Amino acid sequence: MAVLVPLGYFWATSLVPGTYNAADMGYADYGGGAAGGHEHHGMSIAELTGPKTGTPDVSVTLVARKEKKGLAGYTLNGTSPGPLIRAESGDLVEVTLVNESVRDGATLHWHGIDVPNAEDGVAGVTQDAVPVGGRHVYRFRADDVGTYWYHSHQVSSDEVKGGLFGPIVIAPKTPGEVLATIHTYDGKRTINGQTGSQRVDLPAGTTARVRVINADNAILRVGLTGAPYKVVAVDGREVNGPTPVSKAYALAAGGRVDLEAVVPSGGMRLVAGTAALSLGIGPVDPPSAELPGETVDLLSYGTAKGIGMDPAKADRRFEYRIGRRIGFLDGIPGLWWTINGHMFPDVPMYMVAEGDVVRMKITNTSGQAHPMHLHGHHAVVLSRNNVAATGSPWWTDTLEVGNNETYEIAFRADNPGVWMDHCHNLPHAAEGLMTHLMYTGYTTPYQVGGHAHNTPE
Repeated sequence: MAVLVPLGYFWATSLVPGTYNAADMGYADYGGGAAGGHEHHGMSIAELTGPKTGTPDVSVTLVARKEKKGLAGYTLNGTSPGPLIRAESGDLVEVTLVNESVRDGATLHWHGIDVPNAEDGVAGVTQDAVPVGGRHVYRFRADDVGTYWYHSHQVSSDEVKGGLFGPIVIAPKTPGEVLATIHTYDGKRTINGQTGSQRVDLPAGTTARVRVINADNAILRVGLTGAPYKVVAVDGREVNGPTPVSKAYALAAGGRVDLEAVVPSGGMRLVAGTAALSLGIGPVDPPSAELPGETVDLLSYGTAKGIGMDPAKADRRFEYRIGRRIGFLDGIPGLWWTINGHMFPDVPMYMVAEGDVVRMKITNTSGQAHPMHLHGHHAVVLSRNNVAATGSPWWTDTLEVGNNETYEIAFRADNPGVWMDHCHNLPHAAEGLMTHLMYTGYTTPYQVGGHAHNTPE
């Protein structure tokens, strides 16, 4: 009895309700700021939409199917990755998702684009999953130039892995643009859905901008061989004062990086992990080469400049401590992720008010690395392991936090709603490494579970 009674208690308290409201989960953490607003009342985030009227500048319909096509198990318009969506700054984008045959339902999340909350595409938080035979329309302004991607946020650990994703670029197309979406299907890593070596024909002397998207669950070393290159943008934000390097770049899962180089006469090559997976760029097929051992450090890369806020005078200060311990998650015994010592769903709900300057310390002692993704916001890195950032402001939406690493970040709470803040190694999120950032005075009408069987992770 001395053993069974405590085990029974921990089992019972670990159970996740079949239906619950994300705004009510966990316990409120106000980060030293004003309290209030965790109750189930206030303005509905369903009102936080993009423009409801106006003729879209970009109009796309994406049809989601459960089908075997090449290496993929899911497709959008018959391909995986799905089609490139291109817009220019200020464009009104309208995307209609039609679910033809994805049995569990589907959504579209605009990874890295700080859309209004109702357009964020998270099942059970900002919308219901689109059932087979259903459709959902997303509308938002493409304000921030950069490289992004879209993917399902319904049963995402399965649907993204299987192929429900694609690239989106907000910028005019240039003659030197090269897009490389990296993803692993059934153990086979690909660039733009193809294994092995490929080639893009560009004249020597062209300034190439190589937009690289990591649509996998783990960090990946990428880079150009055959020519020095600059890191000109990270997660859709331009780098200030980039300088040429001949190193690798560590690209977090879910992250994006834009590499710029002048194409040499002998060509150059984008390498994804190893030379076995690469993209030749130039007038001829360049020789194969492995990436250098050194890695670009964004903490000191580029030139410093102002960030438009003072983190030393933050209105909220939070801790996001990632750990791991034995216990029960939804009644299942195992070794599970924890946030601030708590297992899902008893995790902190980070509460903010619109206009707050927010400072967060992310510490990882879990034994594994985690690419941490906050929806709806970009944060600037202040320090890593108590070493202050000195280079270009490192703005990011997907930050790789290695084991035994500590990062301090800051952001302005300027996009109201209820936002997921989770590990983008998507199986980790499904195993409980997921919580939310919530603005006081807002709530959501949607339910996790429920009639729509919403399962965001």
